[in-house]
Amino acid sequence: MTTVRNRRDVISRKSLVIMLENMVEERPESEWRQGLVTILKDAYQHGWNEVKRRFMEEAETGRNSAHALSFLADQILRTLYDFVTGHVYPLANPTASEKLCLVATGGYGRGEMAPFSDVDLLFLIPYKSTPWAENVVEYMLYVLWDLGLKVGHATRTPEECSRLAKEDLTIRTALLEARYLWGDESLFDAAAKRFVRRVVATTGPEFVDQKLAERNNRHQKLGDSRYVVEPNIKEGKGGLRDLQTMWWIARYLYGTGIDHEQAVKKDILTQKENRQFKQAENFLWTVRVALHFVSGRAEERLTFDVQRQLADLLHYKDHPGASGVERFMKHYFLVAKQVGDLTRIFCAVLEARQKKTAFFSRFRRTKKLQDFALEGGRLTFVAEQDLKDNPALMVRIFRVADEKGLDIHPDALRLIKHNLSRITDRVRRDPQANEDFLAVLTSKNEGEINLRRMNEAGVFGRFVPDFGRVVAQMQYDMYHHYTVDEHTIHAIGLVAKIESGELQADHPLSTDVIQKVISRRVLYVAVLLHDIAKGRGGDHSVLGADVAEHLCPRFGLKPAETETVAWLVRWHLLMSSTAFKRDLSDHKTIQDFCELVKSPERLRLLLVLTVVDIRAVGPGVWNGWKGQLLRELYYAAEEVLLAGHANVGRTERVKAKQAELRAALKDWSDAAFKKHVERMNDAYWIAEAPDTLVQNAELMKKTDEAKRPLGVTVRIEQFQDMTNVSVYTGDHPGLFARIVGALGVGGATIMGAKIHTSADGMAMDNFTVQDLEGRAFDSTRALDKLEHTILETLMGNVRPKEKLVERRMFGKKTGAFEVEPVVLIDNKASSRSTVIEVNAKDRPGLLYDLAYALYRLKLSIFSAHVATYGERAIDVFYVRDLVGQKVTNKVRLRNIEDKLLKAARGEQIFSSKNRHTETVQ
Repeated sequence: MTTVRNRRDVISRKSLVIMLENMVEERPESEWRQGLVTILKDAYQHGWNEVKRRFMEEAETGRNSAHALSFLADQILRTLYDFVTGHVYPLANPTASEKLCLVATGGYGRGEMAPFSDVDLLFLIPYKSTPWAENVVEYMLYVLWDLGLKVGHATRTPEECSRLAKEDLTIRTALLEARYLWGDESLFDAAAKRFVRRVVATTGPEFVDQKLAERNNRHQKLGDSRYVVEPNIKEGKGGLRDLQTMWWIARYLYGTGIDHEQAVKKDILTQKENRQFKQAENFLWTVRVALHFVSGRAEERLTFDVQRQLADLLHYKDHPGASGVERFMKHYFLVAKQVGDLTRIFCAVLEARQKKTAFFSRFRRTKKLQDFALEGGRLTFVAEQDLKDNPALMVRIFRVADEKGLDIHPDALRLIKHNLSRITDRVRRDPQANEDFLAVLTSKNEGEINLRRMNEAGVFGRFVPDFGRVVAQMQYDMYHHYTVDEHTIHAIGLVAKIESGELQADHPLSTDVIQKVISRRVLYVAVLLHDIAKGRGGDHSVLGADVAEHLCPRFGLKPAETETVAWLVRWHLLMSSTAFKRDLSDHKTIQDFCELVKSPERLRLLLVLTVVDIRAVGPGVWNGWKGQLLRELYYAAEEVLLAGHANVGRTERVKAKQAELRAALKDWSDAAFKKHVERMNDAYWIAEAPDTLVQNAELMKKTDEAKRPLGVTVRIEQFQDMTNVSVYTGDHPGLFARIVGALGVGGATIMGAKIHTSADGMAMDNFTVQDLEGRAFDSTRALDKLEHTILETLMGNVRPKEKLVERRMFGKKTGAFEVEPVVLIDNKASSRSTVIEVNAKDRPGLLYDLAYALYRLKLSIFSAHVATYGERAIDVFYVRDLVGQKVTNKVRLRNIEDKLLKAARGEQIFSSKNRHTETVQ
């Protein structure tokens, strides 16, 4: 254990003993316990505060703090034990069964305690429990609980320890780190020897297998990636538990006394690896201790709301292109990666040692495969000299592994780590090395797995230094779930799955389109490079296009392919931005999109790139509604690009929609259908899908025949995973805001809205909504509640503003983020409307406040489109003035911008002198 400096400043056991002796002399026995608790509590709190002060003010390392806290607990427990056995339950002549030993187990036994860790104790007794031992244990536990400590405890005999350890892996692991604390030391020695002889000596291979399986299960439970943006520093992949697992295995196989230096002597780790291990352990402990102090509890997850606080506390400063918190998290992910490397190396050494013990292993011949060797069915290097003579083999080994479906031996990965510096510009310019790299990138086998192996080994970042810059690069927001490198590799894997047809059910269009792509290399390289320039400051799309123009020729791409890759990187956000933030029924939207795309091949490539980019962001980000919008844009653009203009004119498209509706409404009379058609203008027929036209027609007829002032109907779109809500009522100013408020109260997230007014003054509004989990309202109860809420609100029985203020959408995480609202007004994006885009921090009631502001500004909304990216909401409105024209007056445009900014911030939008009773609210 690390020596605790100035130990008496933390706690002085001698002073405690004197205080307790004085208390015994001065107070009656009935007051001893209260006095004992007071004295120990003050001492513990003083020591805890001193450890915190050293950490916060003197930059004491987390590991030193953990040892100091363990020392503090040791002294409290020893003082308590002596007091209880010496004063409360003294024994003049103890029998052989009246012995007791206090043992620290688990992390506490290791001598490491985080500020809010449990105190794990074993009360060791000789044969069976005696009344004296029971009284001592009970008294001690009650005092410890009164001190506010969380105590994990058990009372066992040495025989019980061994028997239970054989049955339970958790108990076995805890005892592996058992440390004598106080009491009868001979009892501890006997128990320790029995544990080693009866358990450890006979269950080595079993323990290794179980601990590795336990580790894998733990990783799976927490996402099986060390690159999640809110990692668990204790249990997550690459966290402290992985380092501890290594030492548990080492102690099991090499003796409980093994330490870092002995691991080097036994050739388990090299000096360099041992140094890396210590650095990783020190960093993780420092972060964990800081996390406990900042959170004020036993918190192990680096959640968004504490990441910035930790970055400030640990002195990570903002740099150009990367904030302090992003630099802190990048350091964390690099350490987590290093932990993974060390774990792999450690397991490889143990595996090799076990195999060498087999008698026939000395006669086993090593097979050769191309430039490599096969050991145990895994690929490795013939000799380390090969890497020195030909460093490009460090790239080639991944190609051979991919082509032959082989794993790479951990020994090979260890050699690669030691020789990474040999990957120089000469290797990067080597045509064969680039061909090997491209073969892995575009593989139809297991490209994603081997790219990830290449990244873990450090080869990826050395061979493509631009990619090395985004390794462990986090994006500090609630939208992106992974680091940039993990997101990119995952996206490449998704391309391969789409190409193989594995994701046809989710992405039918992309699965079809990818087969028509002329150059697979262009697609895969574009996916590799689409985020390559993140974290550099500036527009990563523009900077990434420059990187592509430099890298693609090195990879062996032709000039035309290089140009296409650079274009795709430059415009990789174009399709999603257009589909999710623009009105796809507005022909100007399609025209503007096609003017940038220019060719069907680019359209195909851009579609697949867009799909995998969105889906690789994280679980739950992709949904059927996004897929529907992308398909709609693709088909509309394809029609223009193939013919040079829209194949079907506006009038023909309207007539086709009407004919399709007529066929669906078989029970309608010709007169009734003709009347319905004449009520709605051409924009309505073009904007709405066939299913929505049927839904609207039946709602309008049903409501009119019943002579009701209001009609609402809902329809589930299972494939798009969304619900279509149609509202039919008399049109009046502020109606849209009221419906938006009603949907918000009903727990709906609005994804899109299209607003229509019939020739006879009736509003036919269609909303695409999802629940707060990003799914369709699919239960009858949820649909009925949503419909009822809309009706109650529109009839004036519910005031949406009040209800929305009460609603909480997110937890405290959003407090870690600030989104400065921006209002963008565009009169060129649509031929008929002014397009207003509002970027703001998402919150309950945001869309309602914006819609209300637009109503008060006397603007008519014709369509609305909502996109949410984590904590950021982007709401787009197509508006016109009261006479149906675009808004062009500069003074009025500035007023609109000002009012919408106030609405986005949740401020009072209009002054009190202009306020009057609003029907909207």
